[in-house]
Amino acid sequence: MSVFAIGDLHLSLTTEKPMDIFGDGWTNHIERVLEGFSCVGDEDLTVLAGDISWGISLSESLEDFKFIDRLPGKKLLLKGNHDYWWETVSKTKRFFAENGIETIEILHNNAFLHGDIAVCGTRGWFAPEEGDDPHAEKIYNREVGRLKMSLDAAKALNPREIYCFLHYPPISKGYECAEITEMLQKYGVSCCCYGHLHGYGHGIRFEGEHKNVNYRLISADFLKFVPIKI
Repeated sequence: MSVFAIGDLHLSLTTEKPMDIFGDGWTNHIERVLEGFSCVGDEDLTVLAGDISWGISLSESLEDFKFIDRLPGKKLLLKGNHDYWWETVSKTKRFFAENGIETIEILHNNAFLHGDIAVCGTRGWFAPEEGDDPHAEKIYNREVGRLKMSLDAAKALNPREIYCFLHYPPISKGYECAEITEMLQKYGVSCCCYGHLHGYGHGIRFEGEHKNVNYRLISADFLKFVPIKI
């Protein structure tokens, strides 16, 4: 009944998308993901923290979802900045049911209980700065609201611990989104995992404790395509 996590699988089983734009280390990454999941058991839960498929629609991403469905255990998907296939939860769940996908749930404005652990999260966004596009600020505010909804749902489950998963890093070297990090502290989150950073981005990651929350980078290339046990 363990909780695992990995982000940024960037699957493209029906589309050709070169991964060298994210730096070295992506050779045969599909096979490496399959091998990496050998550490996950059928009773375990794995959170996939965004940038899951390069498909631009549910139908174009179907083979990627089938690949994920075949991996051991249950899987929770949250949105990343490259998940153009993303639809409403109801439409996605209906698509999964129609195509026999049974082990995947969507993490969006909600939370799930796995044993006595509440799992919550959202895509996140970078905190707006002066001169930024007003649209970016709108996205940020929406993501902060979604995070609060997910945290409220997690708290209502009365768990022993709360794990939060984001796609965008709420903190890195020289950067902190205080509104998010303070919210995680307020809700008593014990661990926050995030992805999005690749290649040189690994060097600016923050890992460790901050405001009583333990932060971890879980980008697939950083983890060598092996899900990490939280």
